[in-house]
Amino acid sequence: MNLATRARRPLAALACAALAACAGPQLRPPPPADTDAAQCVELFATVDATIDRAGVRDAMATRIAGFPHLRVDRLLASFREVGGEAATRLWIERLGQLDAAARTFELANLPPYWRAELEHALADPTLRIAERLRRCREVLIEADLADQLRLASLRRAAEVPDDYSLARRTLGLYPLTRLPFAAGVRAFERRTLDTFAQPLDALPTHGRRLRFAPPAAPSIEPVAMRQHLADAAANALALPLPGAETLHRLALALAPVFDVDVIDGNDLIGHPYWPTDGPVAIDIARTAVFYRAAHARFGDDVLLQLVYTAWFPARPRTGPFDLLGGHLDALVWRVTLGPDGEPLLFDSMHGCGCYHFFFPTVRVRPLPHDGDPLEEWLFTPQPPLPRLGADQRAVLRVATRSHYLERVQIEPVSFGADIRYRLEPDDGLRSLPHPQQGRRSTFDSRGFVAGSERAERLVFWPMGVVNPGAMRQWGRHATAFVGRRHFDDPQLIDVRFEYHE
Repeated sequence: MNLATRARRPLAALACAALAACAGPQLRPPPPADTDAAQCVELFATVDATIDRAGVRDAMATRIAGFPHLRVDRLLASFREVGGEAATRLWIERLGQLDAAARTFELANLPPYWRAELEHALADPTLRIAERLRRCREVLIEADLADQLRLASLRRAAEVPDDYSLARRTLGLYPLTRLPFAAGVRAFERRTLDTFAQPLDALPTHGRRLRFAPPAAPSIEPVAMRQHLADAAANALALPLPGAETLHRLALALAPVFDVDVIDGNDLIGHPYWPTDGPVAIDIARTAVFYRAAHARFGDDVLLQLVYTAWFPARPRTGPFDLLGGHLDALVWRVTLGPDGEPLLFDSMHGCGCYHFFFPTVRVRPLPHDGDPLEEWLFTPQPPLPRLGADQRAVLRVATRSHYLERVQIEPVSFGADIRYRLEPDDGLRSLPHPQQGRRSTFDSRGFVAGSERAERLVFWPMGVVNPGAMRQWGRHATAFVGRRHFDDPQLIDVRFEYHE
């Protein structure tokens, strides 16, 4: 069922799903027969209970009911019907790696009291607990692979719920209220098109323009780029999985330049940190942009994506009736690479999932949309970008205060830069030093940045987006008010574009 069809479900079906009135029985996997595996399940249950009571659950990947040693994201959920012994093993091992990564941060973020309680309950220091979890995960994965009933149950359960609340849409009379919301979206898109249509030198500058550029790095030759991707995808799922060093090199080579209209400190790019009191803040003395790998399934290819996030201290409110302003802001830029390592398209959003823009290159073209005409499907505010040549990169013109994109240009790498930013792994934000608790995630257990709430949540809730306007963790970005769309959906691009070369 496609997104447009789901968006047109009748109100009765929405109510049925929201109230679970039509839900069938929840199938549970058979317990592992092996005694060691059963003891491992108990270990995970003890650790999970402490993590949940301490409120340090990491929300990036979804836990799988009946499989405490595994977690799933939207990419791996799209592979759940994969066949073949090697591909199935790799798929389950990747699910295990998602869990292992999340637990690393959850254990690191345990406050001292809860850490001591867990260590007492298991009669082990935390580092030893992490090793026990690793060994138990291996035991349980082997049990999953050896039991066809468990494996079939895992395939059914490895889903990621979407980030829309059917209950909110039902209570908010979504089929009716989406009409004025859609009109508002179209009005914003028209204003954005007007901005992008202006000559570059006609765009207003309210403060002074500062360019934030990545560290100087040698470019990667096309042959070397293709080899990097081929090596990274040499696995049973043909999934590009570059190592940390290679990923950093690729991220450096394609990192964008942010050309920002700066009127005060709220327009400066900085590093999230925990102050002594209050919510997460941005240290503008530490200029950093955060990167991560993501993936898209495009035709028969699985493509590597590079995702960059720049954090700002705030989107200042313009007055008492400004619903959009508030503490913290973030601009996210994504590069989707073709199999040859050359960018096919770019897209962007803000840290709330808002303002999702697509910037295709001439290598792809949009597909016609035959679904609901009100749905937020594909917004491209400027003509296709040229192919990215050697020693070129994207320059993003960013407005003051709102941090809206106003233009994307491809320029030679020999640009002048007012400020050089550090490029840091995005996962570092899942555990930051805290002056009172040791370490703490930037995000709460629901995947939101506490304190970044916007007043728009009091008005926009009928569209089903939970806590609209708040900054949120990777994997939790719903990017459309009308319709359904997720930034990390691996089929997001495949249903909207095709190759054009």
